[in-house]
This record gives sequence, structure tokens and C-alpha cells, in this order.
Amino acid sequence: MRITARVDYAVRAAVELAAAAPGALTCDRIAAAQGIPSRFLQSILGDLQHARLVTSQRGRDGGYRLALPPSEVSIARVMRVEQGFLAEVHGQRPEDVEYSGTAVPLASVWVAAREAYRRVLERVTLADVVAGELPPAVAELIAVEEAWRSFGDAAYSTERR
Repeated sequence: MRITARVDYAVRAAVELAAAAPGALTCDRIAAAQGIPSRFLQSILGDLQHARLVTSQRGRDGGYRLALPPSEVSIARVMRVEQGFLAEVHGQRPEDVEYSGTAVPLASVWVAAREAYRRVLERVTLADVVAGELPPAVAELIAVEEAWRSFGDAAYSTERR
């Protein structure tokens, strides 16, 4: 999965809402707590609302809250929602882009790495993050990251010869 600033902001907003669950938070409180620029946060919360992950309420106790229990919302699900809306705006999904040149041989490695990340992120819920109890599968992410870095170092040293 491609992690853009907006995808990062969406996950951070969802984590903040999960920490407040079942209570509601105003946009200003989410923005201040997570350091998210408010110009992005309104549209991100709209995206999450459209996907029925977040609800908003008007009135004295108004604000945003998760529509589902935090244990039922995976990090990957939040990421997919924001990526989907970004793809609609830009006309294609990030994984549909074809890369030319030296990146072509890396395609199968990237697909494998992306799938490993996806599998782990499907298992990590907002409740896990809020509780600080990440599943052992997070070690898989670290291993993939180390393998990816070492692959990049090897490719870079071969390219420089």
C-alpha cells in the first residue's frame, strides 16, 4: 500500500477517534492531538464518513466518532478508504501505474512486499494501536522492511559499479 500524507493523516485521525471511543471529538481536537492540518482533516473525515467508518453529530455534544468498535476496524481498511478516494481524484490507483526503466525488474519484489504489509495491516486494528498491544505479526513488517532496505542497498551498489 502506498502511504501518502493523506493516508497517514487518515490513520492518525482514526486512531485518535478510537482512543476517544465511544465518545466524540471535534475536528479541532483531532487536528491538535495528531498534528493534522485542518485543511486536510475535514475532507479526510468526509471520506471516512462516506465509507461509513465515521459518523458526525451536530449539536452541543457534536463531533466525530467511529461508526464501528475500534476492534472491528483494521489499519488497512482505513488506508484503503483514503487510497480509494485519492484514486478517484487522480483517475488511477497507485498500483496501476506502470514504471519504466530500472524499476520494472523490481515489480515482483514490490508486489511481494506490498502483500506482506497488507496481510499484517489487515490484522492490526485501531484498538490494538490504542492499547499499545500490537500483534506479533508486526515483526513480519520489520523483517520485510529490513529485506527491502538490504535489497535496495544491493541494487544501489551493483548500479554504481
